[in-house]
Formats: sequence, C-alpha cells, structure tokens
Amino acid sequence: MVNWTPVIGSVTKNVEEREHMSMEQVTSYVEEKEVVSLTQRLIQIPSVYRPGVPDGNEEKVARYVVDYLRETGFSVQFEEVVPGRPNVIAIYDSGRPGKTILFEGHTDVVTEGDHDLWSYDPFGGTIQGGRIYGRGSCDTKGNLAAAICAVKAIQRSKLDFSGKIILCIPCDEEGMMIGIKEFIRRGWANGVDGAIICEPEENQICITQKGAMRAIINVYGKMAHGAMPLTGINPNTRMARIVVALDELERKEKERLGEHPMLGWPSITPTILRGPVKGEPQINVVPSQCMTTLDIRTVPGQEHAVLRQQMEDILTELSREDKDFKATLEVIEERPWTLTSQEDPIVRAVAESYRSITKKDPIYNGVPGATDGTFLHKAGIPIVTTGAGDRHIPHHADEYVDIDELVETTRLYALSALHFLKDE
Repeated sequence: MVNWTPVIGSVTKNVEEREHMSMEQVTSYVEEKEVVSLTQRLIQIPSVYRPGVPDGNEEKVARYVVDYLRETGFSVQFEEVVPGRPNVIAIYDSGRPGKTILFEGHTDVVTEGDHDLWSYDPFGGTIQGGRIYGRGSCDTKGNLAAAICAVKAIQRSKLDFSGKIILCIPCDEEGMMIGIKEFIRRGWANGVDGAIICEPEENQICITQKGAMRAIINVYGKMAHGAMPLTGINPNTRMARIVVALDELERKEKERLGEHPMLGWPSITPTILRGPVKGEPQINVVPSQCMTTLDIRTVPGQEHAVLRQQMEDILTELSREDKDFKATLEVIEERPWTLTSQEDPIVRAVAESYRSITKKDPIYNGVPGATDGTFLHKAGIPIVTTGAGDRHIPHHADEYVDIDELVETTRLYALSALHFLKDE
C-alpha cells in the first residue's frame, strides 16, 4: 500500500510557494519616481488648519488627491465633514468576494511654526541628501503617497486577489479627529476586516498605542486685592492642591502598572494653567477663576471611567477639607488605548511582508500617541500602525522622510495587502 500523504503535502507546499512568489512580484511594480513625485506635490499644497484664514484647511490637497485617484480608475468619494474639511475615500475592488483591508492616511499637517527655524521651505518638498524635506513629509503625506502608490502597484501588476482595498484619507487627525469619526459614522468602516494606519514608525510594526483623555478643570474663587487676600477666595492656591493630588495619582498608577514594554509610562500632565480665565492678569489682583487643562495618556490596564472617577474623588475630598473650595472637571475628549494580537491576520500579513522585503525579522513596538486608528479599533477593526519616517521627527522644523525607507514602505503596503486578502 502506497502512502500518498507526503506527495499531497509536497504539492500543497509547492502551490503555496508559487502563490507567495507571485505575490512578491508586486514589489517590482512600485515606482520610486512616482512615490517621490506624489509626496512632493502633497507637501507643496499646505494643509495646516488655520480657522478664519482662506485656504487654511485640507480642501485643496483633498481635491488634488481626488483628481489623482480618479485618473487611476478607482471609485472615489469626496465627503465634506465641515466646510473646507473633507474626507476622501477610494476603493479598489477585485470584483470577487473576500476580505476588506483599509489604509488610513490623513491630509492635515501641523503648523510649520517659525520659518526662520527651517533650513528648507516648509512647503517646498525639497530633495537633499536622499531625503524629502517639508511639513508633512514624515507625518504623514509621505506615507499617504506610499499607500496610494502601493494600490497603484497592485493595479499595474494585474495579480489576482479577492476582496477590496479602501483608501481612507480623512481630515483633522492632528485635531479632534472629526474626519475619522465621520468616516465611521457614515458607515464606511462597516465590513472592514483589518486596517493599516499609515504613520511614521520607521517601518516598525506597532500593535498597541496609548489612549488619551483631555480634560479641563476650573476652580472658582472671589476676586480681591493682593494686599488683602483674605477678603477674597484664591482659586490659584486651590488649583495647586489639585495639581499636587494629580501628581500623586500619576505616581500611584505608575507604581500599579509599571512601565509598559512598548508604550512606556502612563501620565497625567497639566499643560495650560491660566488665572484669571477672562480679563487681564495683574500682579496685585487675586483672580476669580483659575483653569488648567490635562493631557492624560493611558496604557493597557487602565480604565478611563475609573480614572475619571478618581479625579472626581480628588475634587470631592478637597471640598470636604475647605468650605470655600469649588471646582469642576470636564472631560472633552477620550481616545481609548489599543492592542492587537501579534497573531491577528493583519499583523501577520505585515510581518510576513516585512520579512520577505527586508530579509530581517520585524520589530514590534507601540505608538506613544493616539492616531485615527484609535477610533477604527473602537469600531471593532483590528489595526496595525506602520510607515516611513523617524518617529521623533514629526512636528519638528526641517521635518523629513528618507526616500529609500519611503519606497520600502510602499512595497510593504502593497505586499501586506495581498497577503491579507489572499484566500484562506
């Protein structure tokens, strides 16, 4: 009797190897000139949000992206979130049923700040020494260009795949993330099986990211002469007690959780202290009100609802100790921390593609801040964050991205999509 099992296994392995080799061919369709040119053009269209300033938004760059994508034959939607701040959604559909992968890359950039601090035009897209310089080159117009060019490479290759690829190109990632919230609200995230968040992470595979809470604390007092402070109620000294108590809460959370191996320490950071809140400050006047803002960064193991209650408890306890203590806490934004298993299909697809392209093992890491992926994760979509660019360069003067790394990212995106969408 002949045992055919080894033969069948060998045939199956050979088929898998041929499929793998076929998919890898997509990287040869990535065109460096195309990636560089598109990155430069996106940088050259300023998209800093400047309220009240003509063209101080993402509309011009979004319209450029729409025209660029429509020339490729993709299905493209231009959806205004608020006036002048649109989302762009493009779909490349194989025409065959299967999974859906999403690439997310935002169009807005932060302010360039003082031009005198720049060695290059912040909106010039200058190439020097193998780098592209300009605001957004690293965060994240270079990676947006890489995602677009990756899908174009798949299209040029004519390689078979099932399912579809969505390019999610929202506004306002650097602000309150109204773009991705609206994208989800309108149902575009429904049915997405995995997402790659295109952010500067040196092509490391980031499977977790910090959560964030933004809060405002107001303390109310009574205005008085600085020479006679007891005739008033000083909100500043009472705010100082709150800040000290929050520092102690942060210390306890660090002690309880320890340092996260990918995200570091949780934090509770007062960022703005203002008193008075309205009107001019004066050295000999006790103000009637003091305000502070809190930038709170959370890690796996922290619950936002619990943290909020702990802060409320601080205010309650301080009011028990001081009959003149009056304070309010308002949480104005919450972004939960995220964590995706290394065994999730979207993570495995990126890791396998990275090994194929670089012949090295991937580095797994975490994102120290929040991204639009926060809300996609909250919507139930497994996410992984990766892309070209030194992770410490965003928002700096002379922001740049290395061209070689950007091209590698484009290949990584293209191959990751095919790995993820292949038939199981």
